[in-house]
Amino acid sequence: MTKRTAAKHKIDRRMGENIWGRPKSPVNRREYGPGQHGQRRKAKLSDFGVQLRAKQKLKGYYGDLTEKQFRRIFAEAERLRGDTGEKLVGLLESRLDAFVYRAKFVQTVFAARQFVNHGHVKVNGKKVNIPSYKVKEGDVVEVREKSKQLASILESISLAERDVPDYIKADHSKMSAELTRVPSLSDIPYPVMMEPNLVVEFYSKN
Repeated sequence: MTKRTAAKHKIDRRMGENIWGRPKSPVNRREYGPGQHGQRRKAKLSDFGVQLRAKQKLKGYYGDLTEKQFRRIFAEAERLRGDTGEKLVGLLESRLDAFVYRAKFVQTVFAARQFVNHGHVKVNGKKVNIPSYKVKEGDVVEVREKSKQLASILESISLAERDVPDYIKADHSKMSAELTRVPSLSDIPYPVMMEPNLVVEFYSKN
């Protein structure tokens, strides 16, 4: 098992939820946590524990984000006018790696980061290999010509287990996609409930 796969399984089991909605999630077989004490009755979480878990779940969903990176995104959301929780998820979905995942060019958010790092995508005709690059409304992201026939891309596009959300206009025949608008929480197809309001509470107290 690769380190990335192990990380995905670990997050699912720690949260007790299939946060990516994957058919192979270990939570589909065992809903208790990892380790020899995983089957013990779960203690009721404190308010801090509930907020911490909400933060861990949202941060974990987007793959390899470090605490420093996530905190920086939250700080940017705080500076924007409007609901901070809504702005937070909008910024997370605007990351290039998240966009590539939503457009179905790759099968997982972990693969999306690697896909971008390896130089397989262009934004508005220019090669971009920075996963945290911010995609703006009207930006067109496309797979580079040399990469369009990669088996992993063709397989991902054919998967029926998830759809491209309506805030992304995708043309898989051209391997391109456009961000038509920055999504709000209700637009984002999270397989589990995300609670960015609790993340805001967590950071406001810590």
